[in-house]
Amino acid sequence: MRSIRPASRPDRIGGAAPEIARLTRPSIDDLIAKAQLGGRIGFVVADARTGVVLESRAPDLAMPPASVAKAVTALYGFSALGADYSFTTRMIATGPVEDGVVQGDLVLVGSGDPVLDTDALAEMAAALKARGVRAVTGRFRVYAGALPYVRSIDPAQPDHVSYNPAISGLNLNYNRVHFQWQKAQAGWSVSLDARSATLRPAVTVAKMAVVNRELPTYTYRAQGGVDEWTVASKALGNGGTRWLPVRRPDLYAGEVMQVLAAAQGITLPAPQAARERPRGTVLVAHDSARLEAITRLMLKYSTNLSAEVIGLTASAARGAPADSLKVSAAAMSRWMRDGFGARTARFVDHSGLGDSSRISASDMASLLVKVGPGSMLHALMKEIPPKNANGEPDATARHTIHAKTGSLNFVSSLAGYVTSAEGAPLAFAIFTGDTDRRAQIAREDMERPDGARAWARRSRWLQHQLINRWAALYSA
Repeated sequence: MRSIRPASRPDRIGGAAPEIARLTRPSIDDLIAKAQLGGRIGFVVADARTGVVLESRAPDLAMPPASVAKAVTALYGFSALGADYSFTTRMIATGPVEDGVVQGDLVLVGSGDPVLDTDALAEMAAALKARGVRAVTGRFRVYAGALPYVRSIDPAQPDHVSYNPAISGLNLNYNRVHFQWQKAQAGWSVSLDARSATLRPAVTVAKMAVVNRELPTYTYRAQGGVDEWTVASKALGNGGTRWLPVRRPDLYAGEVMQVLAAAQGITLPAPQAARERPRGTVLVAHDSARLEAITRLMLKYSTNLSAEVIGLTASAARGAPADSLKVSAAAMSRWMRDGFGARTARFVDHSGLGDSSRISASDMASLLVKVGPGSMLHALMKEIPPKNANGEPDATARHTIHAKTGSLNFVSSLAGYVTSAEGAPLAFAIFTGDTDRRAQIAREDMERPDGARAWARRSRWLQHQLINRWAALYSA
């Protein structure tokens, strides 16, 4: 006890023994106080190999996971469908093709493909032409009954936000339409199209009118299957673009297919919704990418539509009730409780967009430990660059982070794995949220409420400082 403290050794974490690193690291209380978040904070960090909890705060507090829920959905999808699963979109003829004319109806049949885009429909139209089809004697119909129709993921969100689209068994371009405007000599020139990487077909299932007002920025109403929008002229400036959600994705996909077929010399009538799955001959089929690739994109870009489609499809494959998001999410909650002992898991959707979902940091971290470092989930998670105490990218960091982020107004979460330069893996979950402050936001202000961005920056700062602390103390 009286001996001189040994000099730090370069082969230990950060050039210092763990006990020295512990003394030089800010305390948890100091970090939380500096973040000035308010609300509640819960976190757990554990040895990812043994499950031993190394540090925690309010570990059993059930918090909104936001998009961290997508990590659970990814596992739920793989367990029911497998990594090689793909979604197939078909063109079915209810009668024979004679002299290039379908004797009956032609039906575009979806299976829920969340990444179907205009380019894929263009390939299907070209393949239809290659089959010699020129016209139909009956109707052109669209069938979206493979999944339940959901008008919007979270009804509490504003009408115009594209991250809150409709869901159906036939989806296109993430169920968004591209709105573009340009200042003209008299007013504005506006367009709405089904934009993809190479094509921009105009659509009529959505319409836009510029109105001379300051607020609200957008108004919306559904009229005969058409999304009718207005936008405030004072909000437009000289020009710009944004994506708007589509509320009838089946009719949207049908109209785009009609336009693309016409470009191939195929005459189709206006699309009509089909209530029952058609019987007939498959003329053309398009397979999506494998579920593994779709999930990687979902985790990277936090795509809500993909998460909901994967979750609904997985519930149906497991034989669980899946006639609504809430019912399907309840099935995923039971799966997590039964398979991983997650007593606090209560999901209302598969994307985390609904703020009524709950899970504790302890249950989330436990799931990550049981799945294990080096798992498919670990490999599919986005790599997040470490940040220093100033909130700037830290090029000197000796640890890597693979995790899923989650963000709602006044809710921020992060869960995943930290791996040190020595290779010691940690599993962690961090949930922060000021749900009382969130509850006070008016629906029309939900897209950009006052103070939310600054709050989110402080939360992300805290998350990285906690990870830096853990990497220094526990990664040896």
